[in-house]
Amino acid sequence: MSGAGVTHDLVVVGSANADLVVGVERRPGAGETVLGSDLAVHPGGKGANQAVAAARLGARTALVGRVGDDAHGRLLTASLTDAGVDTAALRVGGAPTGVALITVDPSGDNSIVVSPGANSRLTPEDVRASADLLRSAAVVSTLLEVPVETVAEVARIAAAPGGPRLVLNPSPPRELPREVLAACDPLVLNEHEARVLGATAAGRGAAEELLRLGARSVVVTLGADGAVVADASGTAHVPSVKVDAVDTTGAGDAFTAALAWRLGAGAALREAAAYAARVGAVAVTRAGAQESYPTAAEVSA
Repeated sequence: MSGAGVTHDLVVVGSANADLVVGVERRPGAGETVLGSDLAVHPGGKGANQAVAAARLGARTALVGRVGDDAHGRLLTASLTDAGVDTAALRVGGAPTGVALITVDPSGDNSIVVSPGANSRLTPEDVRASADLLRSAAVVSTLLEVPVETVAEVARIAAAPGGPRLVLNPSPPRELPREVLAACDPLVLNEHEARVLGATAAGRGAAEELLRLGARSVVVTLGADGAVVADASGTAHVPSVKVDAVDTTGAGDAFTAALAWRLGAGAALREAAAYAARVGAVAVTRAGAQESYPTAAEVSA
């Protein structure tokens, strides 16, 4: 979808969390206690992260989500507003704001436990109330930190005639209804998530399997090895950009947001993924999630 009816480049339907981050020398084993750094609190959540990342790049972006009426909710609303995200469809109340408990080791790898909070109260009715906003977008992006039935409602709006293009990152992974998979253009996921969705191969094979299972197009991210993209025109490898990683938190969200924005602007899947790889590469060289996201000028440099 493109043209005069588009007033947003990207609408994200998804989660907003406060990220509670502690640095550790190594992650604890079962029954083990390790000492960490001072606690840092950052605005996060895969939905809010994508919205901020796209807005930083210059996209006209909105977030459909839910936060609590609490300090974490106010932190997230301020972060989104400061980045230029339209928050008119960000609902308040119903439960405490979602929280992600994150440990980061010296290599930059992280482990995350999420308490969904208000995110789990984002309903299909909330999506229907924002249907005009979704239809105003070139692309709608969503993820699985909100209920599957809510994601299914997004897919129904996207699949209708004249609907926006749908990008889905199935994280945290779980089985998808057939109609949701069929609306994904693309499905953006890593190899672990691909296995949960039914792929038995890795890399290129996983992408091609997920196409056969019903997705319109697929992007399988491979970490330092880049990504594989697959659609009706074929399958291709997109190399990574080599950088020294400081913190990988939220980098996948930056990749997905950049990919979605470039697709909405008319880029081919491989071209959009190559741009997204550059955005993700900048993000991992900086600490934090939303704080690490680059502007378009920084990506060009």
